[in-house]
Amino acid sequence: MWLLVVSAPLLPAIFMVSRRYRVKVSALCHRALAWALRLLRGRVCVKSTHAFVFSRCTHGKADSVLQTYDLYANTHPSLCISPHMSGVLEEVVQRVRPPLVLELGMHCGYSSVRLLRLLPPAGRLITVELDPLTAELGEEIILVSGFKHSQFQVLTSSSAEAIRTLPSLLTDLDKGSSEGFSLVLMDHDPQQYLPDLLSLEREELLRPSGCSVLLIHRKQRDLREILDHIGARPDCYCIKSERQGVTEIFCQKRSTGLDR
Repeated sequence: MWLLVVSAPLLPAIFMVSRRYRVKVSALCHRALAWALRLLRGRVCVKSTHAFVFSRCTHGKADSVLQTYDLYANTHPSLCISPHMSGVLEEVVQRVRPPLVLELGMHCGYSSVRLLRLLPPAGRLITVELDPLTAELGEEIILVSGFKHSQFQVLTSSSAEAIRTLPSLLTDLDKGSSEGFSLVLMDHDPQQYLPDLLSLEREELLRPSGCSVLLIHRKQRDLREILDHIGARPDCYCIKSERQGVTEIFCQKRSTGLDR
């Protein structure tokens, strides 16, 4: 209580400093988030995962990379999605055949490789990872799998920052990207699922003709907020499936008389 009393007079000064130096404050917050992410990942060692896969897989073979990841996950803590989740992910990618995919939460590159190997020839993946070290090692694994930079792009930032930059980024890509994403994979902080979905909608980054959004969750309560929002918007969203810790929601902008 005494701490609140002492700090209360300082709040206006703190507010003024944060406004004047908002760029520096934003950068500081970014580093703090990256540090917190590493802390929350606990015993999961990104370097160890990368070293194991890099040294034991057959370079240039995506299937070998994935099999080596699975081998590692059998005996070590891992951020890779489970085999059951992988099956759901691959089924959706094969059904949707998305020309442009957004992945929020790259981790060690496991899901990125699974996505890339099933995309159509001209398909492209944009993947977002907050932690710079994880992003660097994950990108190397994608390249080791045999994919080229022309097929994917890694954005090292928070999901919120990445979404703000996406409109200008998509204008620089090939024709067809301007329609937005037809598949979005969310496997980052579940508390960001709803804010990021709203941001994607606000920036008009979801393909109007339809976009599948896959939500990875280890606990059902992680989705409470976003599912409440979806339930209140039946004109735009519906739950397509809920299987093996993966919930697929479908977003589509319905045309009305006002759109004509």
